[in-house]
Amino acid sequence: MSRMNKDALKSQVASLPDSPGIYKFYNEDAVLIYIGKAKNIKKRVSSYFSKQSQYNRKTEKLVSEINTIEYTITNSEFDALLLENNFIKENQPKYNILLKDDKTFPYLCIVKERFPRIISTRNYHQTKGEYFGPYTSVVSMNSVLELVRQLYTIRTCNLLLSEMNIRDNKFKVCLEYHIGNCKGPCVGLQDEPSYLEDIELARNILKGNLSVVINYFQGHMRDAAKELNFEIAEQFKKKLTLLEKFQTKSQVVNMRLTDIDVFTITSSTRHAFINYLQIKEGAIIFSENIEVKKKLEETDEDILSYVAHEIRNKYHSTNQLIYSNIPIAVKASETENIVPQIGDKRKLIELSLKNALYQRRQKEIQKENSASKTNKVLSILMQDLRLKQYPNIIECFDNSNLQGSHPVASMVRFVNGKPNKTNYRHFNIKTVVGPDDFASMKEIVLRRYRRLINENAELPDLIIVDGGKGQLSSACEALKELHLYGRIPIIGIAKKLEEIYYPEDSLPLHINKKSPGLLLIQRIRDEAHRFAITFHRQKRGKAAIKLEIEAIDGIGEKTANKLLRQFKSWKKIKEASFEELSQIVGSKKAELIEQKKREL
Repeated sequence: MSRMNKDALKSQVASLPDSPGIYKFYNEDAVLIYIGKAKNIKKRVSSYFSKQSQYNRKTEKLVSEINTIEYTITNSEFDALLLENNFIKENQPKYNILLKDDKTFPYLCIVKERFPRIISTRNYHQTKGEYFGPYTSVVSMNSVLELVRQLYTIRTCNLLLSEMNIRDNKFKVCLEYHIGNCKGPCVGLQDEPSYLEDIELARNILKGNLSVVINYFQGHMRDAAKELNFEIAEQFKKKLTLLEKFQTKSQVVNMRLTDIDVFTITSSTRHAFINYLQIKEGAIIFSENIEVKKKLEETDEDILSYVAHEIRNKYHSTNQLIYSNIPIAVKASETENIVPQIGDKRKLIELSLKNALYQRRQKEIQKENSASKTNKVLSILMQDLRLKQYPNIIECFDNSNLQGSHPVASMVRFVNGKPNKTNYRHFNIKTVVGPDDFASMKEIVLRRYRRLINENAELPDLIIVDGGKGQLSSACEALKELHLYGRIPIIGIAKKLEEIYYPEDSLPLHINKKSPGLLLIQRIRDEAHRFAITFHRQKRGKAAIKLEIEAIDGIGEKTANKLLRQFKSWKKIKEASFEELSQIVGSKKAELIEQKKREL
């Protein structure tokens, strides 16, 4: 960051307001790279430029890219949170956290129609009916639907039961009527009020309000028993037994705890793991785990506030109580946040946190397994190549040219068996004339390791050269000049038979074609080849454009280079206005280019 830019940023920070709101960081290309919210915008933004913040390398990287700061003042921190969420969703800045989950879960829906049906669906259309869910498990959703159908005689057909159709006897009863699962509203055997009474009770079950249904059945069972209608009383008793079994499966704590959203969070350095529970009458009616990638200095409070708002919106929760293991930002007039410390409320938090911790452990196990697998491959490679040192850092070189034109080379670096793309390097061949792959290989290896030595940087544990004995010998000459020969293992891999060559050994090594070690060498070699070819194509493309520009009378190499640096392609030059061209090359040469554009 230049001194001038630092001074400009300090001036911007000094002018920021001491109010809640959001702040936006833009880079020098006017691209939005980060959005944040704060109780005090000035204090929060100032913290990025304090000496303490520089101990965080991720924050330091962000700060180095900041060119412009913008802000929006809000009435409260909660309003700032909502605004921040909207901006993040719309712009997806690279330094903000990203929610990973985008699954579509099933719902149960009471369809808006005469004699409503209860159906399962994955499509949420608010105008088509009343939705309950979503359910994370199809099995749990079907168990609720099965309970409703066992308790009530609700139709499953999709007939249009209008008054006219029923009056005109357009339908006949089906098998569901004969086995007692439907009372035949299609032929007028059940009236609409009694059917809607069953739907209302079913609605309570779908909402999780089982106590209302239990009280209803208990009352009707006692009334039937008083009137000596023992068969009817027995039917209600069976329904009560079904409800009690269902409730026993789902109940967690006491039934007085209802209409509650529970959120808990645990985090590692790079990820946060969140569990969400929805509680009705002491029972979990919905649960989901969310994994969030952390960026920069985001706190658990920031992340959980963001995720809680997103999840409640996603699943249309209207619960006014939110329990959490840490305080979160909520709109106090509508929703209350509680951090329970004792009793059944605390049990809910412990259960939710157990789920979050389990999710975190699973992630750690996956990471350990992945690292173990990589270590195993590198150990096999070490055995295959008879290396004395574990090949943690591997670098591979490749040349690319077309009949000697535009010779280039590439170097890729793999660390712990994975691409380390920030340390990939392109090379323009400077000292070699014509198509001489051997001399080109010597030049790039010499340049690469001379620089590492001068910078006192870390040297690789293994060098791979894409080519046979000739390229390998050239690379070894470079290492000898730098006094590195014999200190770093080096091999060449010939493409046709995938033979491995060692320095000063005329006989190649043949590794089993299925060996993970050879597969890793091939992968690294192919990556170096891809990287070189891509660079070569870019150079050829630029050279072709340059020739096309220089073909214009009055335009020379210097002017062509200016235009290429600014516009990158002939297409963008053609799209540029006369004024834009004049600013780069002057009005006379701009006119020559405009004339050429008119001719094309």
